[in-house]
Amino acid sequence: MSHNQDEKHAGPVTALVAVQLLFGSLPVTAKIALMDIPAMALVGMRVGIATIILVVFQLYRNRIWLIDRSDYWRLAVLGLFGVVLNQIFSIFGLSLTTASNASLLIVTIPIFTLIIGFLIGAEKITAAKLFGIALALTGAIILVDPRNASFSSQTTLGDTMIILNSLAFGFYVATSKEVVTRNGAFRSMMWVFIFSSIVCFPLALFSFSATEIGSISANTWLLVIYISIFATAFPYILNAYAISKVSPAVVAVFIYLQPLIGFILAALFLGEVIGLSFVTSTVCIFAGVFLVSRRSKIQPVHLTG
Repeated sequence: MSHNQDEKHAGPVTALVAVQLLFGSLPVTAKIALMDIPAMALVGMRVGIATIILVVFQLYRNRIWLIDRSDYWRLAVLGLFGVVLNQIFSIFGLSLTTASNASLLIVTIPIFTLIIGFLIGAEKITAAKLFGIALALTGAIILVDPRNASFSSQTTLGDTMIILNSLAFGFYVATSKEVVTRNGAFRSMMWVFIFSSIVCFPLALFSFSATEIGSISANTWLLVIYISIFATAFPYILNAYAISKVSPAVVAVFIYLQPLIGFILAALFLGEVIGLSFVTSTVCIFAGVFLVSRRSKIQPVHLTG
């Protein structure tokens, strides 16, 4: 890879690392916010606020409408899978299963992405990609420790929802490259969130109808704003930017960094011990990410949209 290609590769790689850091902050912040706000209300608010931010930003730039009208329905479908179904299955799945089960099942996203990408002709399955994903998957499984999972009949529905969440997001990543590349990350995500808010915002209003809004603390509202901007709008834009520049499999395999980031944060702030299993999983994950990403072809695309 030439020096120029290395520079082009650094952009999406940096963006994908930032995505995992931002998404990685969501479980803690959301858990605190959910003490005062119902789950569906939080989903609707984060989608609604992110939509407003993106629309205002694009109005300022005067870049709203899509050139190809058929792209509207494509982005609507992406919004359904990448935001609406992803969020609903994730939240209700988490409420019906254990955190260990969810952490273990979420690592199926890159596998679904690779399979769907191959079926639609958007992804070539190579030995390097298969080995890289398997290696990163092994590292993630070592880190989350399957012995903590409990796939009993009591968690079956929740486990199924987490798998459906992984399938929905895998479909979103595998199928979004062409339309996002054509329209740019900002404009594409604006329409993805506009279509998603049509479903999510009414659900939030309905959920709020049974909540005493006056009892919600100022700190909780600040967390909602943080979640909407830094754990929703920004990572989705950065993810779209990366999708437009590298293979969907590369975008998906970076998800394996999330448990690693979570473990490091736990060690830094909660005093958890870093042992041999952490070192082993770190080597596996980074080696797997390297194998999948190093053979990706960089495309001449734009972020601005």
